[in-house]
Amino acid sequence: MKLTEAKEKFIQSWGGLGSTWGINRTMAQIHALFLISEDLLSTEEVMEALKISRGNANMNIRTLVDWGLVYKEYKSGERKEFFRGEKDIWKVTQRVIKARQRQELDPMIEVLTQLQHVEETAKNKTEVAAFKKQIKNIKEHAELADKTLTKIGSAEQNWFLKTFMKMIK
Repeated sequence: MKLTEAKEKFIQSWGGLGSTWGINRTMAQIHALFLISEDLLSTEEVMEALKISRGNANMNIRTLVDWGLVYKEYKSGERKEFFRGEKDIWKVTQRVIKARQRQELDPMIEVLTQLQHVEETAKNKTEVAAFKKQIKNIKEHAELADKTLTKIGSAEQNWFLKTFMKMIK
């Protein structure tokens, strides 16, 4: 397999993987491009490589910058913005975990907290008690997931790998 073919296959596969995780396919493809590119890339180069519009490229690059997966850099003498992808896959993992927690888990825990305050009447006392019990159970599991992800997100790679290897033995 030629290098260009291998790069294209990686970008397409990473894009498909990202979409199964609930991440926009194009954003995942742009991320893949940055993961395998040694050079700084401009928005125009991303657009050309992936055959996407400027708006699509800009929006997804900005999100990747916000997540800490891509960095803006400047080339002396150039007016264009250039970007470089984070290469350390452990840092990538940690930053994706934190972004997903912030976007998905934190709002769900907040909603579950609000749902625990359902008013009960004489008519619906049993139903409200069952509802609150179920919401409490879900919230406890969500908070455990949140604590676990926070621990992983702040752990050193060698600690995590040693702990994980012990778990699978």
